[in-house]
Amino acid sequence: MKKQILAVTAALLVLLSMTAMAATGRYDQQIQQAVSQKIHNAKQLQSVSASVEDGIVTLTGTVGRYQDKLDAAKKIKKLANVSGVRNDIVVAGEAVSDGQLQQKLARKLAYDRVGHYDNAFNYLALGVKDGVVTLNGDTVNDIAIDSALAIVARTPGVKDVVNEVNVLPASLFDDSLRVRMARAIYRDSVLGRYASDPVDPIRIVVDNGHVTLYGSVQSTMDKTIAGMRAGAVPGAFSVENKLVVN
Repeated sequence: MKKQILAVTAALLVLLSMTAMAATGRYDQQIQQAVSQKIHNAKQLQSVSASVEDGIVTLTGTVGRYQDKLDAAKKIKKLANVSGVRNDIVVAGEAVSDGQLQQKLARKLAYDRVGHYDNAFNYLALGVKDGVVTLNGDTVNDIAIDSALAIVARTPGVKDVVNEVNVLPASLFDDSLRVRMARAIYRDSVLGRYASDPVDPIRIVVDNGHVTLYGSVQSTMDKTIAGMRAGAVPGAFSVENKLVVN
């Protein structure tokens, strides 16, 4: 009896699956026309092609920037009856060496007023390999990483992006600790000068009471003093000094 029930259930699932596929597939021609029109109207997508099967749109071809690849998928996802998008577009814009690209992106991110600039509690690091940009670090909210990703995506030479940035958990305890850490470090007579350059401050990352210092300082003494000042702040479970002497 159980075997019969299982067999009937399996048959029903197959039938439902086939029905769903048929329902989505009947819109393929309509979707294909809408997609072709979208591509035709977008100047940056003139080298992009699309195919449709069971409501799934597959995009192929080339674009000039990584942002163009992202925009193509966004445009298609909004069309009626599209159930998914496979984005196989290749970014084939201008060739930029990894070193040049890393230098350019580091400067852009440093001066990002939306997310990174003038916020000593965010820390972002990047690596570039064969045009693929990997972002690492910690931010206090999504705003900083969203802004950084947008900057990277719009930069010529970027082929792909890997986001490994950690958004720190919301915590009133950590917020209070951040403020006290900043006061202890930046009110020091030796370290105060780092507060005057928001592009390259001593960055204070606080995660569940654990503190890590990032950034570059001018001397080993500055690094040591920063560690001492942070270590003297009550409430921190640990302090790790990752400052680099420039």
